[in-house]
Amino acid sequence: MLEVELTVNHQLVGANILRSPIALNEPAWLREFKAFIMRGNVIDLAVGIVIGAAFTTIVTSAVEDLLNPILGLLLGGIDFSNLFVVLAGERRPSLEATREGGAAVLALGKFINAIIKFVIVGFAVFWMVKLLSRFKAKEEAKPVVPTTSEVLLAEIRDELRRHPAG
Repeated sequence: MLEVELTVNHQLVGANILRSPIALNEPAWLREFKAFIMRGNVIDLAVGIVIGAAFTTIVTSAVEDLLNPILGLLLGGIDFSNLFVVLAGERRPSLEATREGGAAVLALGKFINAIIKFVIVGFAVFWMVKLLSRFKAKEEAKPVVPTTSEVLLAEIRDELRRHPAG
């Protein structure tokens, strides 16, 4: 219960004012929100989003700074970041300059980069899920040990089966 102290003037006695606290109940939606936020999977999701954002930065750098130059060399010096088709307007030396000139452009190189990034992230997520599934399978494979109450109930059941009432 959320307690807020409000003062209520009951009566004046000389220069002293008598005050009593009034307790307010915490709204149900606030309790539900606190329970929702403190659930483990919500916090795990938030951590995953932060790590995912950091991982995206690493993948972007790997694609643009490592893979594209190598692919460009293998394919005869193609610079994927500047691979584009002008649909209408004037073609300029770079994609950015052509766009700034107001031309309609298909940025094929950026699209190829996005596909490569997606494949890398998808591959990493696949292996992460596969690894986590292996750990979960090992957890589930552990034998379940019955509690003391379950053992006693099983003994009582077995004894009753041996000596049926009749």
